[in-house]
Amino acid sequence: MYKLFFIGLPNLFVCVIVLSCAVKENAEALVVAAKEIGLEVNADKPKYMVMSGDQNAGRTHSMKTDNSSFERVDEFKYFGSTLTNQNSIQEEIKSRLKSGNACYHSVQNLLSSSLLFKNLKIKIYRTIILPVVLYGCETWSLTLREERRLRVFENRVLRRIFGPNRDEVKGEWRKLHNEELNNLYSSPNIVRMIKSRRMRWVGHVARMGEGRGVYRVLVGKPEGRRPLGRPRRRWEDNIRMDLREVGCGCVDWMELAKDWGMWRALVSAVMNLRVP
Repeated sequence: MYKLFFIGLPNLFVCVIVLSCAVKENAEALVVAAKEIGLEVNADKPKYMVMSGDQNAGRTHSMKTDNSSFERVDEFKYFGSTLTNQNSIQEEIKSRLKSGNACYHSVQNLLSSSLLFKNLKIKIYRTIILPVVLYGCETWSLTLREERRLRVFENRVLRRIFGPNRDEVKGEWRKLHNEELNNLYSSPNIVRMIKSRRMRWVGHVARMGEGRGVYRVLVGKPEGRRPLGRPRRRWEDNIRMDLREVGCGCVDWMELAKDWGMWRALVSAVMNLRVP
């Protein structure tokens, strides 16, 4: 059994079907469901993507209805976020950094201008560039590699803001080192922002009722076994690691999140934690 995602226009119409019968029947079910809400499936627009641990799943099937075939894709954008059949965050990070770079290049003259105060330049970065990069970051499961890529992007922007430093001994101008940037930039870095937003979001979900779909996804246990070898870092693993950083790694975080005041204090602690 594997999951099949139908992607069509408008984007609000996305059908998720668990395949347990013939693929053709599911395609026909899509057409019937669309007609019930007043939509008509255009055979040239819908795509489908299979998410499964077995990458050969569904390869032998073709999605057809009324003598029309649907195209199978390995990734697609939904509400601005990139979803892949590998459930990997790398493509989403790459897409966010690409959009952030485009935004950065559009305002880099302002960031390097000597007419603006550095506090104003930092505000430009935090209100114009940073939201573009952090869109949807609450759902990211970051590894050290992705964290490093995000920090490299932020340091490049900060070097533009603070400018070069003059070496008093050699009399030459040089780029600021990472440690110097950390001392000059008093706000939480980009990784701290992601961790705090992720914790704030999981707090909202933990306080939801059991009738909410998001809560059921959070506490649900998928069927089957994890593959052999080193397991991939899960989203929940990131939450536990963030709590461990502030000394709360041994507590039941689901119960702790239900205390809104305590959880808000932990979110603030994770955001403002100063690490190299």
